Amino acid sequence: MNQQTPSVTLLIGDNENAVAAYLEERIRALGDPSAAELNLTRLDGRQASEEEIRTAANAIPFLSHRRLLILNHPLARAATEEARGRFCSFLENLPPVSEVILLLTDRIVFKQGEKRWETFHTKHWLIKWAERRGESLVQIIRVPLPTPYEMPGWIRKHAQDMGGQFTPAAAATLAGCVDNNTRLANLEIEKLLLYTDGRPVEADDVDLLTANTSQAGIFEMVDALSSGNAGQAARLFYRLLEEEEEYNLFGMIVRQFRLLLLTREILDENGGLDIVQRDLNLSSYPAKKMIGQAQGFTIQRLEQIYRRLLEIDIALKTGQTTLSLAFDLLAADLSVP
Repeated sequence: MNQQTPSVTLLIGDNENAVAAYLEERIRALGDPSAAELNLTRLDGRQASEEEIRTAANAIPFLSHRRLLILNHPLARAATEEARGRFCSFLENLPPVSEVILLLTDRIVFKQGEKRWETFHTKHWLIKWAERRGESLVQIIRVPLPTPYEMPGWIRKHAQDMGGQFTPAAAATLAGCVDNNTRLANLEIEKLLLYTDGRPVEADDVDLLTANTSQAGIFEMVDALSSGNAGQAARLFYRLLEEEEEYNLFGMIVRQFRLLLLTREILDENGGLDIVQRDLNLSSYPAKKMIGQAQGFTIQRLEQIYRRLLEIDIALKTGQTTLSLAFDLLAADLSVP
């Protein structure tokens, strides 16, 4: 392995677009695509045993100078001090030809008026271990989602990277439709650049081509969920599913609960409407709706729902469930006091 490349990477954040781009870059570094498949292993720490993980990392590369292990949920078996010690020892004693990427989902939260990482902050044991070991062994890469305020700038830069251009008004309009869902924004940017065929994308183009987010329907559905009315929530969900692509609808649901979680945090810190509007980049009406809905949940309940949505996202991508089934189970769960 190139000595400039650390053996271990902690890839931390909730920006799936950036995570996918980084993983694609590291897979390309394995060389010829046919050989890359033979030297790439993806494991889930919740299912793979410690022995399976060690075996995958210690295997000898085949027709390549390195092996790559991508480990999702890497700390699932590191609940005790003893297990953490074994895990750190495993990382410290990797063969020179092995590279391990630990996927660590995390998000930036506001605590007492300041931004910080919710889980993998400077006091977390894994971060402390990484900083002690130094950059020759381990690197920390953080990939947070842009804030709603930053999203128009992200859209314009991403369009430039793709060889196109968005006017400021067009970027703001698209940001209002996709919030900070970078995966959805990427798809919309590609579509709009193809449509405009070399000229800058205007706000009217976004209005014409970007799917209606059905925001009013989403608000109504979440109202039903927060009141425990699973039947009404399901009826509204299936009505929305007739109007929206499944992927877009799920992204809208995730966005809504993410905003509710952020709103609840602001309320718990004695913030009001002005803070919700400013920090979440919302106009008065949706901000008021967010506050009203957030008051129907505790912060613990919203965190639980958000984690559940992340699990559903993985299950959808791996074909383990359908959106309809996942939503029915979620609605049933929320109807239980």
